[in-house]
Amino acid sequence: MKQERWTPHVTVAAVVERDGRFLVVEEETADGLRINQPAGHLEAGETLVEAVMRETLEETAHAFAPEALVGAYMTYIGKPGGGATYLRFTFCGASGAEQPARALDEGIVRALWLTADELRACHATHRTPLVLRSLEDYLAGRRFPLDFVHTHSVGPASAQ
Repeated sequence: MKQERWTPHVTVAAVVERDGRFLVVEEETADGLRINQPAGHLEAGETLVEAVMRETLEETAHAFAPEALVGAYMTYIGKPGGGATYLRFTFCGASGAEQPARALDEGIVRALWLTADELRACHATHRTPLVLRSLEDYLAGRRFPLDFVHTHSVGPASAQ
């Protein structure tokens, strides 16, 4: 009998600062309303940079131009034997103007701009501890150039 291969969930997130405030989303989860950075899952065929641009636009109606990688984070959520491991790549960058006519992703209640102190004060409502951790890393000046993350394209002839 073939055993199922374990794989982590790969996600991306954006730290977007404008005038001392950070773009976050309030989203409906199984645990109620939670605060998160614009974030989501990497989809087949995407690069990490493409994924964070797409997710930020879908969740906030703001275009996002990544400028640097803040960090790579791993977390485990759930009960032992029944949880999931998430590998999260958090980018920082600039947002474009809001596209108010654009509908937000299902489950996203609203996008809002909060200060670092406001985000610290509501840490109990964060989707995961990575929200505050990546914010603090950003504020501490952690930045890696975008070319730190490499994407190797595999053509059809070399795919296994």
